[in-house]
Amino acid sequence: MTTFVLVHGAWHGPWAWDRVVPLLRAAGARTVTPDLGAVPDLGLHDHARTVVAALDGVRGEGGLVLVGHSYAGLVVREAADARPDAVGHIVLVDGWAGPDGASMFTLAPASFADAVRTAAETAGDGRRVPAPPPAAFGVADPDDAAWLAARTRAQSLRSFTERTRLTGAVERIPGTAVHCRPQVYPFDRFGAALGYRTRALDGPHDVMLTDPEALARVLLGIGVIQEGEA
Repeated sequence: MTTFVLVHGAWHGPWAWDRVVPLLRAAGARTVTPDLGAVPDLGLHDHARTVVAALDGVRGEGGLVLVGHSYAGLVVREAADARPDAVGHIVLVDGWAGPDGASMFTLAPASFADAVRTAAETAGDGRRVPAPPPAAFGVADPDDAAWLAARTRAQSLRSFTERTRLTGAVERIPGTAVHCRPQVYPFDRFGAALGYRTRALDGPHDVMLTDPEALARVLLGIGVIQEGEA
């Protein structure tokens, strides 16, 4: 039986997976959705430790697939690097990811970093980055947009500036980079540069909200492959 540890991205919470979790469980999988938290002083390393704790809680429960959405691509790779024997497969869903020393600000365009810093300085006491509108995540349906806007929360600026610390152990773990299209950022290239298989999925950045069935099918397919390789 596959266990999916589903890690949400910036400005989101575990609720980001609410529409995917029932589909995975209906197929017989286990799911864990850690909360990275929204405390302004928490950084990427703190978030990685939260995921490590989640991994420690499910070790030995069958094949484990670690999934990171968006910013959490960086988080799950650092967590997997700390527990390489616990993770059978890494999945990035439109995930930011890179080698040791990568961060959101080293991977994203300068315009993104400038906008985030400005938002933190003007509307987030210099430490928090207010959540952008649902349209920034590609969510256009009015009901979905209202649902998302009611739940997003400020993200710590530190989580965007802190750089990953990797020993290289994570590179032994196979991975898949799911990139939504049309693309806004080169998530396929981030995955390919790490040696991950790439998989295109039609939908916006928050595809787990707009088309959970399609994403669940992709994840379950990866879970089957991972179980076969275990």
